[in-house]
Parts: sequence; structure tokens; C-alpha cells
Amino acid sequence: MFIQTEATPNPATLKFLPGKIVMEKGTADFRQAGEADASPLASRLFTIPGVTGVYFGYDFITVTKDSAEWQHLKPAILGSIMEHFMSGQPVMGGGTSTAEVSDEEDEFYDDGDETIVATIKELLETRVRPAVAQDGGDITFRGFKDGTVYLNMKGACSGCPSSTATLKHGVQNLLRHFVPEVQAVEAL
Repeated sequence: MFIQTEATPNPATLKFLPGKIVMEKGTADFRQAGEADASPLASRLFTIPGVTGVYFGYDFITVTKDSAEWQHLKPAILGSIMEHFMSGQPVMGGGTSTAEVSDEEDEFYDDGDETIVATIKELLETRVRPAVAQDGGDITFRGFKDGTVYLNMKGACSGCPSSTATLKHGVQNLLRHFVPEVQAVEAL
């Protein structure tokens, strides 16, 4: 099994491409070891000293570290991912996880803004999320209130030094261009 690695804009996060589907549907974001019980793979990765976050996308895994050096962590991470996929275990166990929350559960917006929200979601889905996934992350809609769009940053995007620039210069400009009602974009 050959696992590719790619740098992300977040220096504390690396993207691992195992050449297999990781999450058939949805994503999973684990920010601490206690959340990882729902995933045998995430649990295995959190046993590596220095790992502070694990994110699963469709065909990639991003791992976030603390102050440890990648040259020390990378071999252990690659070994854990390879062992997991060779074992045949599922990426996610049968239990539920706090890391896997339906994207629509916590959404907030006024009833009169449904058309605006639908347009915002379509733009995020078709133009923003594919580009952000290339960098090992995800951005999901959380709400719209008083002209401000609230988004959730996941994976490599969470805690990334360039995420503010991505939000303000990329996502905000795109949404303002297509949806005049949008005045600002904020991360939750």
C-alpha cells in the first residue's frame, strides 16, 4: 500500500492520501482523543504522541500535531494508517460520535432568508468546498443573520494561519459577488 502525503497551508497539519475511500459520505473531525472512540483509525492515530487532531474526508485523512516535528511523527502516522487499512477494519465504528454532527442540525437563519441561504449553500458546495478539500479541510454553513454568513472550519482549515485570508478574501468576496445581501463572513 502506498500512501501519499501533501503539505497543507496549515503547517501543523499534513494530508495523507491512502488511495482508498476514507469516508463514503460526510466527514468526521476529531479534535481530541476522547472524541475518537467512534473511529478505530482515529483512536489509533491519537495514540501517537504529538497528534492533536484527525479529520476524515472522502479520500484523505488530515492529521494535526502539536509542537512535535513531522520527521518524527510522519513514519508512525503512515504506519498506523497502513496497519488500519490492511486490517480491514472500518474507518468509523458502529457508535455515534460528537465529531459527526449533521451539518443541518445547528443551522440558524430567519425563515424569510431561505432563498438566500439556499444560494449560499449551493455556492459553498460547488465552488468553495472542492477547493478547500484540496488543502485537506472543509468549510460548512452554520448560519446567516443580519447580513453575516457563519461558517465552520474543519480539518486543515481549523487553526490554519491562512484561514482568515481564505474567509475574507476568498469566500466573502465570492458570496458578496453572487449574493448582495451578504455583508460579511465569520468563522464559528
